[in-house]
Amino acid sequence: MSSSPALQMEFGAVGTGPLLDSPQWFAIRTRSRHEKMVAEELDRQRIESFLPLVKKTHQWSDRKKEVELPLFSGYSFARLVLCSSDRLRVLQTHGVAGFVGVRGMGIPVPEQQIESLKTLLANDVPVKEHAFLPIGQRVRIRGGALDGIEGVISAQDGRNLVISVEPIHRSLSVCIDGYRFEPL
Repeated sequence: MSSSPALQMEFGAVGTGPLLDSPQWFAIRTRSRHEKMVAEELDRQRIESFLPLVKKTHQWSDRKKEVELPLFSGYSFARLVLCSSDRLRVLQTHGVAGFVGVRGMGIPVPEQQIESLKTLLANDVPVKEHAFLPIGQRVRIRGGALDGIEGVISAQDGRNLVISVEPIHRSLSVCIDGYRFEPL
C-alpha cells in the first residue's frame, strides 16, 4: 500500500527528508576504556567522530604524568546520516556497544551542544562533571572566549553554567564569574 502524494509532500517519502538525509551527531556507547580506539577506528573509516578529552595529572608512587582522558567515560560521538551504511559500519566497529537512544536506534545530539563542548575544550576552560539537569533556566553567554555557549544556570549558586549533552544524560559545570549572559 503506497502513501498518498499529500502525505509524502507533508512528511517526506520514506527514507528522505532533511532529518534522514543530512549528517547529524549521535552519541555512541563504547566498551569500557575503548573510547580512543573507537574514535581512531571511525576516523580510519572516514566517519567524522568527536571524542572530548581532558588533561588530568595522575600521581604514581614514582612519578606524575599528565594524561588525556575521555570527558564522558564510555561515550564518543559520530556524525553520520543515520539511514546509511555508515550506521552499520559504526555498529560493527570494535569497541562500540551501540547508539544512545530508544532501542539503540540513536537520538541526534544537537549541533550546538557539540560545538559548545568543542569551544570549551579549545579554550582550555576548566570543567568538572555535574549532575544532569533536565530542567532549569537556559542561557547563552555573551562576550569573551565563551561567547555563544548555551547551557542551564545551576540552581546551587547562580555562578555556574551547566552544559548538558542530553542524549547521554551527562553535564559539565563551568564557572561563569565575570561573564554576561542572556536568558533564552
